[in-house]
Amino acid sequence: MKMSVLRIGHRIFRDQRITTHCALASRAFGADEIIIVGDKDEKLQKNIEKISSEWGGDFKISFSSAWKDIVKKYSSSGYKIAHLTMYGLLLQDVEKELRKDEKILLVAGGEKVPPEVYQLADYNVSVTTQPHSEVSSIAVFLDHLMQSEELKKEFKNAKRKINPAAHGKSFV
Repeated sequence: MKMSVLRIGHRIFRDQRITTHCALASRAFGADEIIIVGDKDEKLQKNIEKISSEWGGDFKISFSSAWKDIVKKYSSSGYKIAHLTMYGLLLQDVEKELRKDEKILLVAGGEKVPPEVYQLADYNVSVTTQPHSEVSSIAVFLDHLMQSEELKKEFKNAKRKINPAAHGKSFV
């Protein structure tokens, strides 16, 4: 499955930490890339690229100023658009259907998601009907979709790797 994440609404002065965590969760839970709409943030980009370089994998990060163009481009390339919103259908009710799709663009908004996102999405999906963060939504969505298989993923070309231990920290 090809999985891309579109993060809408990044502002350097306010969202640097949350967007970093959206990227980290996307990478760790099996996405191939994150596209960030908002302020171009070179520090954020370098941090994520450094993590991918050290911890392995082919995760990509890019920036765009036009979320609608990204959604239309991916949709016309055969991607299904899944928008994370607490107002959507419950994840557990649509996850089997979503797994049938070979390519998904997962849209995670910031403070104010343009209403048109709801209309352009093939799926409006809720991981819970309570307020929560984009980071938790991305992680829960990807974990359900991948049926926790991403937790066993070996990242190619990793310079660092955790050795699970009952006590302390062990890595190479």
